[in-house]
Amino acid sequence: MRYNPVELILKKRNNEKLQKSELHYLFTAYAAGEIPDYQMSALLMAIYFRGMDIDEIKTLTEIYIESGQQIVFSDQLNTVDKHSTGGVGDKISIILAPIVAACGAKIPMISGRGLGHTGGTLDKLESIPGFRTDYSHHEFKELVNKVGFAIIGQSENIVPVDRVTYALRDVTGTVESLPLITASIMSKKIAEGAKNLVIDLKIGNGAFMKEMSTAEQLADFLIETGRSMGQKVSVVFSNMNSPLGNYVGNALEIRESVDFLKGAVIPDLEDLTLTLASEMILMTGIKSDKTSAYQMAKEALVSGSALKKFREFIEFQGGNSEICDNLDLLPKCDYQISIKAKKSGWIKNIDCQKIGYALIEIGAGRKKIGEAIDPGAGAKLPWKIGDSISEGDQLGVIYCNDKIRGSQAADEIGNCYQIQDIEISREKLIFKVISSY
Repeated sequence: MRYNPVELILKKRNNEKLQKSELHYLFTAYAAGEIPDYQMSALLMAIYFRGMDIDEIKTLTEIYIESGQQIVFSDQLNTVDKHSTGGVGDKISIILAPIVAACGAKIPMISGRGLGHTGGTLDKLESIPGFRTDYSHHEFKELVNKVGFAIIGQSENIVPVDRVTYALRDVTGTVESLPLITASIMSKKIAEGAKNLVIDLKIGNGAFMKEMSTAEQLADFLIETGRSMGQKVSVVFSNMNSPLGNYVGNALEIRESVDFLKGAVIPDLEDLTLTLASEMILMTGIKSDKTSAYQMAKEALVSGSALKKFREFIEFQGGNSEICDNLDLLPKCDYQISIKAKKSGWIKNIDCQKIGYALIEIGAGRKKIGEAIDPGAGAKLPWKIGDSISEGDQLGVIYCNDKIRGSQAADEIGNCYQIQDIEISREKLIFKVISSY
């Protein structure tokens, strides 16, 4: 059925509910080139301000899924995936997937590239010599079955209507719309074949969600949409006011991931990873209580079985697994530039978003889709909110191939740390967990 787009835009602008056939027409006609950008932009802005109810969100999710191919795994497989809303130094997928796979779950993971101030899992993995992320759906299923998990890029055949809509959202100031975020996340995760989903919902100045109240509303949408479509969803609310781990950058985060899987003590990575892993193990029914699920994940890490699984993963996806024994095989940079603390005291605030943008200028990230990155560029930033530091101490290190840009980034990042004379407590990393199971 055809409609007048203007009438439907006015309907949503006036805070009225759009019916299933109306939404289907608007989004499929736009993807087919029958509705111009300016009209879809007006609709997206109306949704941004007026919102959608859960029925509309479910309908839009279904439209996205049905617009492309779906990957189907056997019901006998314990399929589970994890999605992060994005953060600085967030290498969690890279260490989480081998831990959970070593515990017996199957993780089909379709990931993205870095854009804006947050990094992308695919960019990090592709810093491993030879590593591939472009696989057909059939190959993807084979990798998941053989290894226990696979991490690949999104093909053009998965939720294509979401892909073209997201590109428009990105340039019209509507990325933060909670209904549109929900439909985008859930459609991709359901289409990739996972029966269960754990979401790392980040909150803080380095995240897209700045306030807990907004994050809670998004979590409700995600859980209810999943429930209505037969997917169990668990949401872990985590703190993104400090960079995760000690390093930010593509090859640097692979180095840190290998060190972690080999036993390096990195408290925030361990806390968040094992919390997410225990949720995934519970959702798949491998364990029935949180304590035993957490212990199982911890044992996979301590015993080395997760590292073994990671080696296997690299080999099956065409990469050089010798990086696990020789990290010098990963890309490196010519220059290391120290960042010095400008005063003594306790770290009160870290502007993670500005850190992310500063690192883009040395090639660690990209400003637009398709832009080349420097895989070796990045920074060591181990200090957290609540840490005490003395004037002149090394606050961090910039790794770069352009000394002038690197020095500028060092100055900018140094200004991202607010240090005060009064002692301040460390912040919680995990705020809470809610789930539908």
